[in-house]
Amino acid sequence: MMDPMDALESGQIKRFFSARRKINAPGVISHITQRASGSELLFQEEDDYLEMLARLKQISHTYDFEFIAFVLMPNHIHLLSHQNEANLHEAMRDLFSNYARRHNKKYERKGHLFGGRYRQAVCLDESYFIAVSLYIHLNPVRAGLVLQPREYRWSSCRLFTDAEVGESFVSPQRILELLSQDSSKAREIYREMLEEGRKIKMGEVLEDRRAVHDFQTNLSRAFHLLRKLTRIRKDAPPKHWADSELDERIVSFEEGRLHPSPSDKTAKKYVVEQLISRGFTRREIAQKLGISRKTVYNLLSQPPK
Repeated sequence: MMDPMDALESGQIKRFFSARRKINAPGVISHITQRASGSELLFQEEDDYLEMLARLKQISHTYDFEFIAFVLMPNHIHLLSHQNEANLHEAMRDLFSNYARRHNKKYERKGHLFGGRYRQAVCLDESYFIAVSLYIHLNPVRAGLVLQPREYRWSSCRLFTDAEVGESFVSPQRILELLSQDSSKAREIYREMLEEGRKIKMGEVLEDRRAVHDFQTNLSRAFHLLRKLTRIRKDAPPKHWADSELDERIVSFEEGRLHPSPSDKTAKKYVVEQLISRGFTRREIAQKLGISRKTVYNLLSQPPK
């Protein structure tokens, strides 16, 4: 299999989700998630939220790290970021370790505040990029903390929806410019997307890595703009499949229209590889395609044509 960094640079995959192996390079856009350990709370008082905001601002300046969207939930965090240098590890270590140290001292506690490594989902697909920001801002609504996403104080939502909110270290322009070159129109579209997103049942990405993808798929049915942005980039390799084409290939696989001929085996292998690039595990692929995990591994072990 191609190295994930090579695949991202060549455009062969549109997102990469991992808690262990991180993609760390200039230009990478990441959806970063981190959660508290067990039933702990990351934020108990207003001062805790303000401390994290101050640290995010400090990280943005120290590491030339651009935050595009965020939400601070009582027991977890979502960050959408763009890095200008290969310093993801240093920036996140600084952010989370220093916050944990301060938190433990304040509340006179010991042990790990965070529940393991932070997770990273890399996205190159503009439609997915927009969907991540909407998903992030809708988290407080999904959790029942507010009725409208812009009402939640500890997120960047109002930077996307309101014109008069003052300066910030957050850069919503990367999202808004994809919606319209007219800033007022872009905010109007974003508000419409948030309202439509409120009607969609959202999964929890900390539990289901497909949650944002499924949210994006459902939202795309209502917005032609998202469907348009889902198309393959002009510079992407010709073998890369859009999500719609992959869905068609999966149906062909499930209906048995791909047979054990050499060419069909190659096609089956490529279906498996495309699913892997979208974050599915071997076990999930086997269940989705109705085959055994052994068959999945056999297909992947085929020599390249």
